[in-house]
Amino acid sequence: MKKHSDPAAPAIAAEPAPGRRQRVQAAQTCVVVLKALAQLGGRASLTAVAQSIGENPAKVHRYLASLMDEGLVAQDPNNQLYALGLESIRVGLAAMRQCDPVRVAEPALLHLRDALSVTCLVAVMGNLGPTIVRIEEPALPVTVNARVGSVLPMLWSATGRAFFAFAPDAGYDHLLQQEWREAPAARRAQLDADDPLGRLREQVRAAGCASVCDTNLPGISAVAAPLLDYTGRVAAVLCALGASGGFDPDPRGAIAQAVIAAAADASRQLGAGA
Repeated sequence: MKKHSDPAAPAIAAEPAPGRRQRVQAAQTCVVVLKALAQLGGRASLTAVAQSIGENPAKVHRYLASLMDEGLVAQDPNNQLYALGLESIRVGLAAMRQCDPVRVAEPALLHLRDALSVTCLVAVMGNLGPTIVRIEEPALPVTVNARVGSVLPMLWSATGRAFFAFAPDAGYDHLLQQEWREAPAARRAQLDADDPLGRLREQVRAAGCASVCDTNLPGISAVAAPLLDYTGRVAAVLCALGASGGFDPDPRGAIAQAVIAAAADASRQLGAGA
């Protein structure tokens, strides 16, 4: 008797044909070889590439030849070293064009707002200083005088300190010096008397984030961490803030560690450390 199939039974995927499996495995190996070459600085010998992935040089040579056929790898005729080719550069440039720090930070911004129930923002550096480009408030927001387009101070806001501390040593000097000159004596007394900028930079870098309590706005505390791009430059800053009485700005606290982790994850997506 002929057996009828059960229409409710799950379909069983057909086993890929041997030829297809081989093609997929070959593609995977090509990707491994290409990534190894990139991790070796984009230029390396056949022996170095083979050693880095634990493969036989003869096998790696075949895959490098295939990558050369597609323009993803080139070989220097003078020293026989393999290097990333023009097509690899085009792929990399296309990926870099998609690295919008605000878009990359958006999921982290929403997650932090919901997980911590605090106001969160992303700022980029504008002509006048750190400028808020996206802000998210919890269901019961703390009223703060900060909106999209607001410019924050470099020295007295957590966001500005994150930009300043993780920038090159001479970065933003004109803004810093102007704020320092215009600050009242009581505010300047909050920083180290002998080396206010140098000491502040050291503290923020050591903590991995900048934190303030009633420094920029009375009754408001904040922590901020940088989003670094593939060059190590500060592309944006992620900040969380709330009422000082119920907001822990300690760099070792839960809020600061959540902000640091979210910023680090976004930085990896922007190519930091690659």
